[in-house]
Amino acid sequence: MTSSGTNPGGPAGVAAWELLLPAVSAPARARGRALREALRQAVRSGRLAPGTRLPSSRDLAADLGVSRGLVTEAYEQLTAEGYLRSGRGAGTWVGGAVRAARTRARDLAPRSLDARADFVPGTPDLSLFPRAAWGAAHRSVLADLAHHDLGYPDPRGLPRLRTALAGLLTRRRGVVADPERIVVVSGVAQASTLLGSVLHARGMRAVGVEDPGSPQHGDLYGSAGVGTVALPLDDEGPAMGPLRRSGVRALVTTPAHQFPTGLACSARRRAELLDWARRVDGFLFEDDYDGDFRYDRAPVGALQGLDPERVVYAGSVSKSLAPGLRLGWLLVPEALAGEVVERKRTMDLGHPTVDQALFARFVERGDYDRQLRRCQRAYRERRDVLAAALAEHFPGTRVTGIAAGLHLIADLPARHGPEERFLARMTAAGVAVRTLSAYRHACVGGDTADGEGGGVRLVLGYAHLPPARIRAGVRLMAEAAHDRRSA
Repeated sequence: MTSSGTNPGGPAGVAAWELLLPAVSAPARARGRALREALRQAVRSGRLAPGTRLPSSRDLAADLGVSRGLVTEAYEQLTAEGYLRSGRGAGTWVGGAVRAARTRARDLAPRSLDARADFVPGTPDLSLFPRAAWGAAHRSVLADLAHHDLGYPDPRGLPRLRTALAGLLTRRRGVVADPERIVVVSGVAQASTLLGSVLHARGMRAVGVEDPGSPQHGDLYGSAGVGTVALPLDDEGPAMGPLRRSGVRALVTTPAHQFPTGLACSARRRAELLDWARRVDGFLFEDDYDGDFRYDRAPVGALQGLDPERVVYAGSVSKSLAPGLRLGWLLVPEALAGEVVERKRTMDLGHPTVDQALFARFVERGDYDRQLRRCQRAYRERRDVLAAALAEHFPGTRVTGIAAGLHLIADLPARHGPEERFLARMTAAGVAVRTLSAYRHACVGGDTADGEGGGVRLVLGYAHLPPARIRAGVRLMAEAAHDRRSA
């Protein structure tokens, strides 16, 4: 290549020639596009630095063995885009507007802890995902889906899916499910931000949340401009005294299986919560995150079935299929329906159509019921295995909370405390655990059923662990707890 392409640092012609060689080996019809992209990448990466003078179109075309018109077109296109600059009789130079871009794509998805034993709650067994049935449903849906269904959907969701969900939730969770009031969402997280946005527009600046409870509520509602007021529990559910004194008019609650304590809201407390919502002209937001998984008896029906005009109900497939599907549902009272749907429309113009049609077929054919039964059997066995292992290695441990969900509460004997020393030993041994206190917030009022004292109360997740790993993990936990060297 000629040495006409120079900059203060030395000749650039050889570097440019090497960078562009792969492009000119492309098929003739794609050669121009490949040449332009190769030049862009050379500028973006910094291989062609700002201020570098490029060879003339004649010289570069001769060295690359392509037509001069191909090079001229590339120079003109990249000059128009700002990558290059040129002046009459002054040649073509690399422009100064471009900065070297990062070439690696980071993965910020939450991952399992690098631990020898991981009992952190909240994750289902993703190996139970029904790949074969899901794949078959996907092929069938793509073959049958009408062309017009690939356009922008109803922001509430496909009528077919809303109808299927209405039947499913009525049958399994006892809700009052009008398909016209179901909104398909990207999980309970989006349901929370949707509701927060609507409540904020109505003048509400705070919602009550259970304490202990999910640590995500603050961020989710905060993103909608709504604060959270942490409210304590008693033996029957959210304590009514602090709730009444708080001044909030909306409460986020998990009545079927409180997270994380495992408490089931009593019938009396359910009635009191509904009476409170009516008196303050407010709403209860029922997060039914694992309501399908009850192991000692039939699941308790949803609170929403008692008063669908005061309860906003949300659920998802995150615990039954996989959180990565980002698929859930929201049942809204008539008073909120229009506002929620409009906010959903402006947020994302609706949930992906193919995903909705796929899940609708999955529900209609009974595949989702089969998946729920499969998970129910596996998780019940794992809970039993964990309880037995705790009894063997930590004699005197009390397992509390109803037999449900994907985690349990283990009250260890006082001799294993204090909590700080126990956690230090677990960390040293590579055992990942969470204590109940990790889910605590500052409460309003003085009522609480905490009962933690000086002992150790663990929130142990088991759904993601095969029985053998549960046994091995508890054994490792016990060895660490009894190792005086780590005290």
